[in-house]
Amino acid sequence: MQKRAIVQRFLDAGLLVHPEVVNYVSESGASGVIEGIISSLPHGVTVVTPKEVAGMTALRTDKLDVGLASIPEILAGREGASIPLSDPESSYRMFRNRYDTLAQMMKGRLTPYPIEALTRSGSKYADSDIGVIGMVVSTSTSGKGHRIVEIEDPTGFIKVLFNKNREGFDEAEKILPDEVIGVKGKLAPAQPGGISSGMVFADTFFRPDIPLTHTFSPPRGEPAKVALISDVHVGSNTFLEDSWDRFTEWMHNHPEVNYLLIDGDVVDGIGIYPNQDQELTIKTIYEQYDRVGELLSGMPKHLQIVVAPGNHDAVRGAEPQPVIPDEFRRTFHKNVSFVENPAVVSIQSVSTLMYHGRSIDDLIKFIPGASYEHPGEIMKAMLQRRHLSPIYGQRTPLLSMDQDSMIIRRVPDILHTGHVHISEVINYRGVLGVNAGTWQSQTSFQKQMNISPTPAEAVVVDLSTLSYEKYCFLK
Repeated sequence: MQKRAIVQRFLDAGLLVHPEVVNYVSESGASGVIEGIISSLPHGVTVVTPKEVAGMTALRTDKLDVGLASIPEILAGREGASIPLSDPESSYRMFRNRYDTLAQMMKGRLTPYPIEALTRSGSKYADSDIGVIGMVVSTSTSGKGHRIVEIEDPTGFIKVLFNKNREGFDEAEKILPDEVIGVKGKLAPAQPGGISSGMVFADTFFRPDIPLTHTFSPPRGEPAKVALISDVHVGSNTFLEDSWDRFTEWMHNHPEVNYLLIDGDVVDGIGIYPNQDQELTIKTIYEQYDRVGELLSGMPKHLQIVVAPGNHDAVRGAEPQPVIPDEFRRTFHKNVSFVENPAVVSIQSVSTLMYHGRSIDDLIKFIPGASYEHPGEIMKAMLQRRHLSPIYGQRTPLLSMDQDSMIIRRVPDILHTGHVHISEVINYRGVLGVNAGTWQSQTSFQKQMNISPTPAEAVVVDLSTLSYEKYCFLK
C-alpha cells in the first residue's frame, strides 16, 4: 500500500499519523492493518504514534537512547503481518514494489533512462553513455561466450551484453532471474534505417547492495549476548537430545546470554518427505511442539526466546510464512515470542534479520560455484541483492502480496539463517551473517547428497561489538 494512501486513510478518519506508523503499515503489505489500528485507538486520540499501535516500538536511528527492555522488539514479521492478495493474479503489484524499492537504492549511483526511451529513440542515443535499471527477465550466453541479460522496467525490455573480456565478468555470470540490477554502458549503434538496436554494451553494473559507508553503531546499556541456533528438528530420530541437554546446562552457567533466537524447523514435522514416519520418534505434530515447549522451559528463566518457523514447521509453505499457530503453543512459557519468517527483531537496538533460508536451495542452483558447504557466500549474495529470495518460480514458493516482504529494506546488524544444517559466520560490509547449523545428526537424505552437517552448535554474539564465539555441544 502506498504511503500517500495510508496517510489519506488516517486523515479520512480525522487522525494525524506518525511517519513510523506509516512505515509500519506500508511494510505490513495489507490495508486491513489500518482498520485494526483505528478501531483499537483509545477515545480522544488525534495523533497516531507508535505507542498507540499494539506491539509496535518506534525504530531507533541513532542508537543512543536505548532502553533496557527485556522483551525483544519485533520490527517486522509480527503475527498477522503477511496477508495474501485475494487475487494471486494481482501479484504484479508485488513485483512492481520490488522494482521500485530496489531501483531507488541504486539511483544515487546512476541516472537511469526509461527503457522505452532507448528502444524507440532511433539513433538519438546510439553510442551514448547511458544508464538503465531493470529486473532480470532472462540470461543466456552468446556463441562467443559473452553474457546476455534481458531486463525490463515499467516501460519496456532491453538486452544487455556483458563482454567476457571485461573486468567484473565473473559477477555478471552470477546475475539471477528476477533480481534488480543497474547498468552503465553504451547503447549499440542503430540498425540501418535508424531503428534502435535494443542492446546495451555494459561497462559496469550495480546491485542495491549494502552501502560502503555502513558501520555498526554499538548500543548503550547493560552488556547483552544472544545465542543463535536453527533447525532443531524435535521429533526426528536424529535429533541430538543429549547435546541439547548439554546446551541447556551451559546456558544456566552463562547468565550473560540473555536471548535465544531459533530460526525455524523447530520440529521435524509430519509428511514433509516420503516415508518420513519411519524416521520419527514423535509421530504427531502436536506432541512434537509440546516437546519443544518442554525443552525450552528447561532454559534459564531470565532468557527471552524468539521462535520463527521454517519449511518443516506446521505453517503455510509460501513465504513469508506466518507464526506458529496458537494451537501448537500449549507448553510454551511466556518468555517465548513467535515471529513470521522472515522477521526483524531488535535487541537493545541491534537488529537481527531472521530468515530460515529455503531460498538457499535456489541460489545454489543458479550461482556458479555456490555450494551447501559455504552458506556464507549465499548470505553475501542476499545482502548484495538486498533480497532474501529473488528467484521466482523455483523451489521457494512466494506469497502474492501488495509489497515484497522478502526485500531487505533496512540494513540489519545481523543476518541469521539456517536450513542447510551447516554453520558458518561471515562479516560483509559491517553486517554479521550467521548460519547456525542444526541440532540433528546426518540424515539419510544428506548421506545421499554427501552433505556433512555441523550439528549441536550455537553461535553466541556480543551485542556490544558483534564479536562472536561458536560453541559445540557434541560429546
